[in-house]
Amino acid sequence: MLVQAPIRTGSQNVESLDTHLADCMARTEAAGLRRSLREIQSRQGIRVTLDGRSLLNFSSNDYLGLAQHPALIEAAQRAAQDWGAGAGAARLVCGSLSVFHELESAIADWKQCPAALSFSTGFAAALGTVPALVGSGDVVILDKRVHACCVDAAKLSGAKLRVFRHNDPADLERILQWARKDPVPGNAPVRILIITESVFSMDGDEAPLTSLVELKERYGAWLMVDEAHAVGLYGARRSGLAEQLGLTQRIEVHMGTLGKAVGASGGYIAGSVALRDHLLNQARSFVFSTAPVPAAAAAALAGIQLIHSSEGATRLERLQHHGDRLRGMIRSNYGTTAGTTEPRSAILPIIAGAETTALEWSRRMRDDGFLVPAIRYPTVARGTARLRVTLSADHAESEVAALGQALVGLGRTEPVEP
Repeated sequence: MLVQAPIRTGSQNVESLDTHLADCMARTEAAGLRRSLREIQSRQGIRVTLDGRSLLNFSSNDYLGLAQHPALIEAAQRAAQDWGAGAGAARLVCGSLSVFHELESAIADWKQCPAALSFSTGFAAALGTVPALVGSGDVVILDKRVHACCVDAAKLSGAKLRVFRHNDPADLERILQWARKDPVPGNAPVRILIITESVFSMDGDEAPLTSLVELKERYGAWLMVDEAHAVGLYGARRSGLAEQLGLTQRIEVHMGTLGKAVGASGGYIAGSVALRDHLLNQARSFVFSTAPVPAAAAAALAGIQLIHSSEGATRLERLQHHGDRLRGMIRSNYGTTAGTTEPRSAILPIIAGAETTALEWSRRMRDDGFLVPAIRYPTVARGTARLRVTLSADHAESEVAALGQALVGLGRTEPVEP
């Protein structure tokens, strides 16, 4: 029997992996940044059961209340019966199920783009798209508060990475001038990709998309807009802020998610036919990933159809009414910029400042019967920890009023500007 000799290292004091990780978690704990999973013993919805208690949920991104809609549930169940529980492999390997093509046609029509490609998640959409469009020698310019998936995608691309001040077109232009300065004779022009969200996930504020489009056209750049928190809430077709502002045809890359207002799961990229063809060949998170479950695609298709409908319009009106009421209550108590996001956004940040304060506020809200998460670094900048309140069309007026009273009960505080 062959016995393997023990592996010797150059030092007898090598730290074990678990010791190293325990030290890391101790530092995280001391900084008030440790996170843990909260097990929900019920389906996600307006009310959830956490640790045996029923809590009013003001933390979900299910803005229009479609995740529990009978039409989406029925579509998912029917798809599971028709197509099975799984897709089998990547779509380029064993074939692409019709349900994915139906979804992508609906997305393209909804976004008023020639084509669309769906991904397993919004994160996967960003991670596959950016490195497929730019690489070494190119430049990616990000809004300072853009989502982590876009930051990671930009780093993965190998392009030069620059960041402009949040929603500051003048600072973006400064970087564009640098990127276009002194081209090397004989070399191809540098490719520049600008990335922003349309409605920002932690603040609920809107990007100055018109100014960004004008700048990218002036300097010959491309623009990628993540509409994750805008689809379903903006525009006559409720497809996003780009539609609301009449900018759809002037934006090269439209990114979005199917797991928020749409009520299902997944992500997508919409744009030209050439963009779709390029991504299904070059986006590694698409090429090398098993396709999503067919039930998710079918549910997303049903969600888009509902958003298009008169019921979708009614749900949006109810959501906006809830937002107006809650913002009024917050402003009257805080008397500052707290909760002053755009009226169509379903996101209301209540800035606490310190991580420990945000955690304490979240605990107090839970004691009062509300699930409102504390958002801390690195999700937001240091010193801007907050409660992130999100509303749903399924909330009752009495529930929104009760939440407002509980927020007022936290006490008066001055938000720290990011």
